[in-house]
Amino acid sequence: MHMIWRLVRSLFFTLVGVLAGFAAAGAVLRGWLPSRGNETSDSLELVAIFDGIELTSRSAAFRGGSVLAWFGGVALDLSDATLAPDARLDVRAAIGGVAIKVPPGWRIEAETSSLIGGIDVGTTPPADPDAPTLVVRVMTVIGGVSIGAGSVAGMDDEPEA
Repeated sequence: MHMIWRLVRSLFFTLVGVLAGFAAAGAVLRGWLPSRGNETSDSLELVAIFDGIELTSRSAAFRGGSVLAWFGGVALDLSDATLAPDARLDVRAAIGGVAIKVPPGWRIEAETSSLIGGIDVGTTPPADPDAPTLVVRVMTVIGGVSIGAGSVAGMDDEPEA
């Protein structure tokens, strides 16, 4: 019985140490990688580390940028943005999640890779061959990314009761 308690105590302190290490690393990274951009910016760098970000873009010429969610989440609504030619968005989620809402008329070209995570690109290609195209590179590690028009996971218009 004594050995079991020693094992439990050791596992507990190891877990506390690991979590403290992640929190310290997150605090340092937050200082090194600040978010840049607002609702009218043509380029965004969104960083959510142990945090959450919600942004609705109203950019007149959205060129793209980057999104990082590490132990955090990002909800990016591009429904009111106008897409610039050659727009590109890099999305990374590590033990976090990203939800991106796009207008129905956009074409999404996704390059994806995932390690124990999920990626959902739920858009129907528009009939117009000249539709605005957003190239999205997605990488997840124990995280999730959802991209689509209309209701996107994590971005429902109606709050749940």
